[in-house]
Amino acid sequence: MLMSVAANISLIKERMSAAARRTGRSPHDIALMAVSKTQPAESIREAYEAGQRLFGENRVQEFTGKAEALRDLHDADWHMIGHLQSNKATKTAELFRAVESVDSLRLAEKLDAAARNLGKTLDALIEINVGGEASKGGMAPDSPTLEELLAAAPRLEALVFHGLMTVPPLTDDPQDARPYFRKLRELRDAIAVRHLPAIVMSDLSMGMSHDFEIAIEEGSTCVRVGTAIFGERIKA
Repeated sequence: MLMSVAANISLIKERMSAAARRTGRSPHDIALMAVSKTQPAESIREAYEAGQRLFGENRVQEFTGKAEALRDLHDADWHMIGHLQSNKATKTAELFRAVESVDSLRLAEKLDAAARNLGKTLDALIEINVGGEASKGGMAPDSPTLEELLAAAPRLEALVFHGLMTVPPLTDDPQDARPYFRKLRELRDAIAVRHLPAIVMSDLSMGMSHDFEIAIEEGSTCVRVGTAIFGERIKA
């Protein structure tokens, strides 16, 4: 028997709380993001009615089609978490409050300019490719371009960086993701040492449906859960 979206959210929050307590963390320090890519507006609304407010979308064009149907969800918090081309910066700034997939200085500058033109600010995370996979976006942890972006961040006044995001290599055993989550946390801490107080990098967006408990044990401040909330993805 399939569980409802509300029941799934409740169960996930219980598991999140248990994972946090195993490492002496407060469950209140970890956010649950419902990854709503490919999901219809009705499913997103069901999650909203269950109390969910933070949502992640992967494609600007897809969310553009859903945004009108969901415009009455005034306190929903929409984050862009997918790969983003710089020519989509203006539309992204219009639709989203935050972008978690900044992976170049060029994209950061485009988002900053778009946000300034709209008279708003965008929260941002830098996407890191911790596994070095060619099929995934993100900056290499030791990339000179990462340092270039970090050095430029303080002058991007409309784009406010808060931390790092990653998608580790997919493995059958969730424990295999642990070293990648740890690597992201260590990189975040190293950046803090080098760049404080110019920028504050406190957030770690890591962990998905199959490994979010491991991510929490390794310091995640936001887990991005799609399948475990909505069921299998609807093919686009």
